[in-house]
Amino acid sequence: MTSPALILEHVSKVHQDGPNEVTALDGVDLLVHPGELVAIMGPSGSGKSTLLNVAGTLDTPTSGRVLIDGRDASQVSAKTRAEIRRRHIGFIFQDFNLIPTLTCAENIGLPLELDGMKAREAREHALASLAELELTELADRYPSEVSGGQRQRVAIARAVVGERGLLLADEPTGALDSATSESVLELLVSRVRAGAAGILVTHEPRLAAYADRTIYLRDGRVQGGAQ
Repeated sequence: MTSPALILEHVSKVHQDGPNEVTALDGVDLLVHPGELVAIMGPSGSGKSTLLNVAGTLDTPTSGRVLIDGRDASQVSAKTRAEIRRRHIGFIFQDFNLIPTLTCAENIGLPLELDGMKAREAREHALASLAELELTELADRYPSEVSGGQRQRVAIARAVVGERGLLLADEPTGALDSATSESVLELLVSRVRAGAAGILVTHEPRLAAYADRTIYLRDGRVQGGAQ
């Protein structure tokens, strides 16, 4: 078996809430291999989004280690974590996180340009990613000029553009109808089958069914032990 693309080793995350400490993650262990899609389910406040943020280096663990392609991302500078995100990780956020002053194609190509790719080549990759979602006509429109569902699909196109070894999706189909949700999940699965590792946070069992396995979180802990 190939080496895991993502390893969480006894990861905990504690937030300070005034005088109180809130444990969002409590000793989580997780392995995700290339070619594997793992669904994360659990009630609101169980730590699902925190797990995704820590796995994607958007947040650092209070204790434990996060290894991405064998590299300990929890022990590097903020600049290095940003480089790891840009080169290796594709995010699909609930709130899209599109830049309003950039066109849809520019939003998609931006991570590639930030990593040194020329603008023309980045646009070609962006157009190819849009074509996979049948959204080529949106290339030169701004996020404010398209619907919520279209913005979500543009965000998904940005997440899968280029060679991303780890795809992290936080409720990726929240703004989409059932048919479009299925096409989006099929795209995510196809990228995973092509060799990426994927984590899907969802509250919908029908979407979790696309995953190879499902992990349940409660109070920041994986139910049933290490995964």
